[in-house]
Amino acid sequence: MITVHENSKQTATVCILIKGLFSLSSGFSAEISVFVQTGDSVQLDIQTQQLPDFDLLSWSNDNSENIVKYLHNSKEVKLHSSYKDRVDFNNKNFSLTLKNMQKTDSRLYTARTSGESDKNIVTYRVSVIDAVEAPVLTVNSNSSSPDPCNFTCIGSNITINFIYNGSSCSPEEVTSDHYTLRLSCIGVSIMCNYSNPVSWKIDTKKVNKICTVNKGKLEAAPAFLPWVIVICLIALASAVIGFCIYKRKKGREHLIL
Repeated sequence: MITVHENSKQTATVCILIKGLFSLSSGFSAEISVFVQTGDSVQLDIQTQQLPDFDLLSWSNDNSENIVKYLHNSKEVKLHSSYKDRVDFNNKNFSLTLKNMQKTDSRLYTARTSGESDKNIVTYRVSVIDAVEAPVLTVNSNSSSPDPCNFTCIGSNITINFIYNGSSCSPEEVTSDHYTLRLSCIGVSIMCNYSNPVSWKIDTKKVNKICTVNKGKLEAAPAFLPWVIVICLIALASAVIGFCIYKRKKGREHLIL
């Protein structure tokens, strides 16, 4: 189990990818990828309940620094000088908690045991990344334009252009490194969602406040439809005028009588 602790109001999310299977022949070794938001803490567990007999258990990084050394017989815990104020070690389940993670902390972390033989228990590939910035959703046309609305969804260096024609649409998605930009529509709403393994943000706009939702249907109407409307209006106006003339004649006849 891997736990991320929040040092801010922003909720951190951990993305975990197990790249190998536990193997007795290799000493339960596995590599697990973990994404942590900058400034948050992460707890690294040994991922097994059956440790081999050992004299010494250590957590180290790929910079050859022994972050923690735990002596089994004396229960003594030794911390690396540069990590003393940034780590917690649990001598019951042997988990390691790294605090206030920065991008320079992106590296491999390995738990090992030493005794009659040395064994790698588990290895974590920790990646520290920033939370995403809010995406920007803009419209490049409006209801007075004869063309369908053209939306642009921007997230950092990723952009999606989208044409809304007043009907249902298929979502569009672009991924770059660990970042994903997704533009979709539900009903009369256009949504631009920007995310990475530790955070996500969204910008939404109501289409009916910007575009003519039935514009696509009007464009598909028969060519003679405007003439039918004009003829109906003329007929209605003629009927109103005729009724007014009739009422005026009736009024005059009543005055003569």
